[in-house]
Amino acid sequence: MKLQRLLSLTRQALDTYDMIDSGDKIAVGLSGGKDSLALLYAMKNLQKFYPKPFDLCAVTVDLGFGNFDLEAAQNFCRDLSVPYTVVTTEISQIVFGSRQESNPCALCAKMRKGALNQAAKDLGCNKIAYAHHKDDVIDTMMLSLIYEGRFHTFSPKTYLDRMDLFVIRPFLYVAEADIIGFKNRYQLPVCKNPCPVDGKTKREFVKNLIKSINAEAPGVKDRFFHAVTSGNIPGWPVKEE
Repeated sequence: MKLQRLLSLTRQALDTYDMIDSGDKIAVGLSGGKDSLALLYAMKNLQKFYPKPFDLCAVTVDLGFGNFDLEAAQNFCRDLSVPYTVVTTEISQIVFGSRQESNPCALCAKMRKGALNQAAKDLGCNKIAYAHHKDDVIDTMMLSLIYEGRFHTFSPKTYLDRMDLFVIRPFLYVAEADIIGFKNRYQLPVCKNPCPVDGKTKREFVKNLIKSINAEAPGVKDRFFHAVTSGNIPGWPVKEE
């Protein structure tokens, strides 16, 4: 995928779901993975011509595994002229050490988001941008169906009233395969995920399940996404009959 196409899809989501207002200061959650690197790259380039002016910064939450090399991410932000903050935590010790969670992802995600939210507030931001893409929308919907028995997924824009922050997801219309292509084309400096359960989660199971279904019924991903966008899920704009 070329940059022009990525910017077009990103702007489509921003405009459709009214994600940006003039004067926003947006913290991009930078995990070091391909999705968040691509999002920061896209948002920085959109900043140059988007009709509503906004400021950007990047924030990484270091979970404390001790082997997370962020030099490439630091250089990436420097080259983009984006202020970069690393939040040091002991989340890994709490989740895998003292708590010894059998299903660590939920607690880890909650603590990681809490640290990111607080960092964004401390930096004077009013919005946080997550790099959740189209496949994440579908995967989360399927996780909810299988493990919770409800038709649900995260919303394009969420207000966190306790923190007085908005979470926005500008990559809603971008497929993961296109992000992979973009990462390869523009040689984004991906940082290795140090988490010991990476690739061994329920989400990974669901991703493979959907891939299998899509192989048997081509186009099912697009139909799943249409079901989400037209399904009047809480947090999503209501579709008129």
